[in-house]
Amino acid sequence: MFRVGSIFIPVTNLDQSKKWYQKNLGVSVIDEWEFGDDKGLGMYFPNSPTQLGLVKVEKPQPMEFTIRGKKKNVYFNFVVEDIETVHRDLIANGVTTTEIEDFGGMKGFEFFDPDGNPFSVVSEEENSPFHSDQIKEKQQRG
Repeated sequence: MFRVGSIFIPVTNLDQSKKWYQKNLGVSVIDEWEFGDDKGLGMYFPNSPTQLGLVKVEKPQPMEFTIRGKKKNVYFNFVVEDIETVHRDLIANGVTTTEIEDFGGMKGFEFFDPDGNPFSVVSEEENSPFHSDQIKEKQQRG
């Protein structure tokens, strides 16, 4: 069946972004590629099978969509256990973030990479239907 293999992020400065993602997301480089004008690199998270690909672009690209008026939404989020610590660590590293919001069953905030790409971070409460334990239970039931 399907599972997410890689998430691709458009970046204007591959070397700067590689260092930024390693420092702030804790990812490691798998390999780099260059095919003509196409350049990029693959990275992996220490505790997730989903990979991250940084793709060199000439100018920033949209990484979000409009859901209503000017309200925007990102295409994916990162799930963390301790959202307060992650938020504090990103701020300590000089990363621009929004404040943590409580959505009732889930807390979340956004942060931005050097190209201004927005990323969502969430933490689900145990009784939330989206918490990883609840999802595992649903997966086991089929």
